[in-house]
Amino acid sequence: MIACDFDLNIIFISTGWKGSATDARVLRSEMNNGFHVPPGKFYLVDGGYANTPSFLAPYRGVRYHLSEWGAGHRRPQNYRKLFNHRHAVLRIHVKRTLGVLKKRFPILKVATFHKINNQVKIPVVASIFHNIIRSMKGDEQWLDDQPDNI
Repeated sequence: MIACDFDLNIIFISTGWKGSATDARVLRSEMNNGFHVPPGKFYLVDGGYANTPSFLAPYRGVRYHLSEWGAGHRRPQNYRKLFNHRHAVLRIHVKRTLGVLKKRFPILKVATFHKINNQVKIPVVASIFHNIIRSMKGDEQWLDDQPDNI
């Protein structure tokens, strides 16, 4: 589970779950362990989550594709399609963040032979470095200037 802001910074990450764990189960566990939505705010989530006052999922059973609504194309026919369209436009930030993260840290795209308790730390560390690099305006030169950590 990952949450990011509109500046492509990762603000929450949860790792270590098996692929068979449902989105709802992961979210429920994280909320029981301290993850919360700030008052008056909400998170956009994909269709695997339930709609709640804090989590907004797209309407189920309403098909939408961003390519259908570009310049010169038809407009959404009802409020559900419009909502899903705007939801998809905003959720692109999450996909972009994950794309940048995977491009910057290719280890996230391949299987590793590290022990599982180390494997689950890799995305967390990559997220921390990603946020630091973003805070430095993408300048990764500071990594070259660090003293050796022995």
